[in-house]
Amino acid sequence: MAQTEQSPVDTVVERMHSFRADWPATDGVAVFNRVYLAVTEEIDRRIDGGEFPDRRAAVTLDVLFARRYLTAVDAAAAGHRPPACWRPLFQYRRHPGVRPVQFALAGINAHIGHDLALAVVDSCRTLGCEPADLEGEFDRVGDILTLLEERIREDLMPGPDLLAIADPLTHLLGSWSLDRARDGAWSAARLLWGVRELPGLAEEFTERLDTGVGLVGRCLLTPWP
Repeated sequence: MAQTEQSPVDTVVERMHSFRADWPATDGVAVFNRVYLAVTEEIDRRIDGGEFPDRRAAVTLDVLFARRYLTAVDAAAAGHRPPACWRPLFQYRRHPGVRPVQFALAGINAHIGHDLALAVVDSCRTLGCEPADLEGEFDRVGDILTLLEERIREDLMPGPDLLAIADPLTHLLGSWSLDRARDGAWSAARLLWGVRELPGLAEEFTERLDTGVGLVGRCLLTPWP
């Protein structure tokens, strides 16, 4: 019997499962990886279920988006510097004063705030389309992320016995919004597409975006006693 060819999404999911097996559960990058694995598997289920009218566009965006995270992991593993948006998570991944919910949201911040905009541009180049052609897929992926963010906060926030810690932590995490990050990513993608014929300007904007998202990530990872 001939073997079924593995899909690009399956390859991404397989790599994230391998990370989950290799990293201890308390590792900060592992915390984010568990969250992102759940997101990717949920998106894959919905694509297979026909919830994305343009299957090719949805798969392309999903895979190119995930590859930016995988590239950051590979860079850190090889002793290279990952993008600035990811550096705080890799630097603080074993810090005992950082809570799991902080690791999860710092990873989401890096991936949505920086990687998503670039993945939209990558997808447009691959598919030969404009960002507007991907807006439906972008919104559907964002809706799934929003549902999972709510679950993350419910599952990973400290309980009542840690109220003294939770009060400032709640204030810190409440200052970050996935919806605003999504809106910013879409605006950044449109801007980058608009200046694609001006590589110097596009590179400068991408670098500033990377640095700014990294600064937010560092704030989200503020250690608590």
